[in-house]
Amino acid sequence: MASATPQTQTGRQPDPDPDPDRAHDHGGKSTDAHAHGGFLGERTELFFAIGSGVALAIGWLLSQKVSGLAPLSLFIIAYGLGGFFTIKEAVGSLRKGKFEIDSLMLVAAAGAAALGQWAEGALLLFLFSIGHALEHFAMGRARRAIEALAELAPECASVRRDGAIIDVPVEDLQIGDIVLVKPNERIASDGVVVVGQSSVNQAPVTGESVPVDKRPAADASLTFEKASAEHRVFAGTINGSGAIEVRVARVSSETTLARVVKMVAEAEAQRSPTQQFTDRFERLFVPAVLVGVGLLMLAFLVRDEPFSVSFYRAMAVLVAASPCALAISVPSAVLSGVARAGRGGVLVKGGGPLENLGTLTVLAFDKTGTLTEGKPRVTDVCPAQGVEEHQLLAVAIAVESLSDHPLAAAVVRDGGARLGDRPRMIAEGVSSLTGKGVEAQVEGQRVVIGKPGLFEGEDGEPMPDAVRAVASQLEAQGRTVMVVRQGDRYLGALGLMDTARPAAKAVIARLRLLGVKRIVMLSGDNQTVASAVARELGLDEAFGGLMPEDKVEFIKATKAQEGKVAMVGDGVNDAPAMANATVGIAMGAAGSDVALETADVALMADDLNHLPFAVGLSRQTSRVIKQNLWVSLGMVVFLIPATLLGLKIGEAVIFHEGSTLLVVANALRLLAYRDRTA
Repeated sequence: MASATPQTQTGRQPDPDPDPDRAHDHGGKSTDAHAHGGFLGERTELFFAIGSGVALAIGWLLSQKVSGLAPLSLFIIAYGLGGFFTIKEAVGSLRKGKFEIDSLMLVAAAGAAALGQWAEGALLLFLFSIGHALEHFAMGRARRAIEALAELAPECASVRRDGAIIDVPVEDLQIGDIVLVKPNERIASDGVVVVGQSSVNQAPVTGESVPVDKRPAADASLTFEKASAEHRVFAGTINGSGAIEVRVARVSSETTLARVVKMVAEAEAQRSPTQQFTDRFERLFVPAVLVGVGLLMLAFLVRDEPFSVSFYRAMAVLVAASPCALAISVPSAVLSGVARAGRGGVLVKGGGPLENLGTLTVLAFDKTGTLTEGKPRVTDVCPAQGVEEHQLLAVAIAVESLSDHPLAAAVVRDGGARLGDRPRMIAEGVSSLTGKGVEAQVEGQRVVIGKPGLFEGEDGEPMPDAVRAVASQLEAQGRTVMVVRQGDRYLGALGLMDTARPAAKAVIARLRLLGVKRIVMLSGDNQTVASAVARELGLDEAFGGLMPEDKVEFIKATKAQEGKVAMVGDGVNDAPAMANATVGIAMGAAGSDVALETADVALMADDLNHLPFAVGLSRQTSRVIKQNLWVSLGMVVFLIPATLLGLKIGEAVIFHEGSTLLVVANALRLLAYRDRTA
């Protein structure tokens, strides 16, 4: 079987057996379609297996007419061709002190030869090797679906340097290079559009079905991290009908596509709960089989039969009890599920999150940027008595211009429009008051901007009744309120409103159809705002006024009560809650380093519709895993007594390898998964 080298893991589910040299056999490691290549290419094992079958068939036909060296020679050739790769795996395992399934098959084949049953031994090795080869060939489809991601980026890019346009390899691109992208070309690197307009097909990275319009950013110095979706592009995506120029923001090894490919590859090495169970089962089961087979060899001591009969029966049981199908049943499903998720714009970091997401019944959402657009607008500007509106806005804009929070962006954008050409102020020393607001120095005075509750325990002048009354009125209207204080003087309050995502209500309904029983919202906004959004979307519960640590406590308490809970957020503010959830899910992770690193499941597009797809795929993967376990365990339960009652080695191998191919074929169905709730 094929060797696989697990890479560094990024998820929270450690591999209990991190041996980097651990070879995949039917002992349950990840399969590699290229590992058994040779002078005939990656299908060398398949050609060897076919050669073994041809030699076996010719030898058997000859044995019906003649006896002696001629048919024996053909059987020996069949042994050599059929057992070549099996011997390689067995030797590799034994060198590491492991006695695994390939070794069991060799023992059974050697036992058949010792009894003069050359034809049966050759049939065993032929069927075992053809089963391995077909399994590798089939599993290669799932692996190639993952490898295809790495081939999305072009090899060369047209770059404007020193007044000329030259073609350079993608790996030689430097940050700040200007890349020219022609119509219908693949984009070479993550970057910001600086010239031209076009629509870009981002499906290869984000899974979005509709091309996204792109145009140059007004601010030439805009960074990739702060650029909105209409300004930034990703490596591997496909340009539409317009020519554009892109300022490179990341080198080729650091692009979103490169990181996704790396993380998907690493995900294969991570073990799901069921995989860990089957690994433990095999470690106990294989030695038990060897002990049982040893005892069966001694049956002639208590039964009136020759040793050869007892020995043959023991070899048949050895074949029947080898848990090949069991070992490959879970990894094949996990690999197919991870590959299908990657094609759909969902990054799943291993079997653990994939399996857990399909079994949980409680889902917690962040509000801002997840269930809502995350693009609030300023609806109310309420200066305090004696304060002009432009004074309130100038101070607020100066401070919030240095923050990357969605509320801050709204204040800068909408407040700036209302301020017009009036003079602007400059803030310095900006720092965050986690979950409550922000503070800075403006014109030598300390400015604090935050929720009304922030000022209840603040040093300094208490909030005037008039400002408190305005804030309460705005909150009652479902607004998010920001109070502004400069020094000891309260300048007034700003009211902002965020709108629910158009797809949010339908997504909640689809999640319920998939079996998610309890859907709640956790928000830092006041309870009135949270409750209003929850009623609109049909959520079970809404919890407002939560600090990040409050969200963590809720997740811990719910997990203790329900067993499993998922947290859906933006991967930045909700990182602690996501880290404590059974499965952390990040929205709009494309281009976000924090989201990619923090989440167990990353929805690459900023589109809630990908969440039901991910949950549905996970549930289907869980069903496939259960089906495969029933088939594989059922075959072992059937074959052991059948061989004890006289089933031949060759017949046992047919059932044995047939069940292995069946579970692999069943797992590959996941590559064609479609979300039926859409």
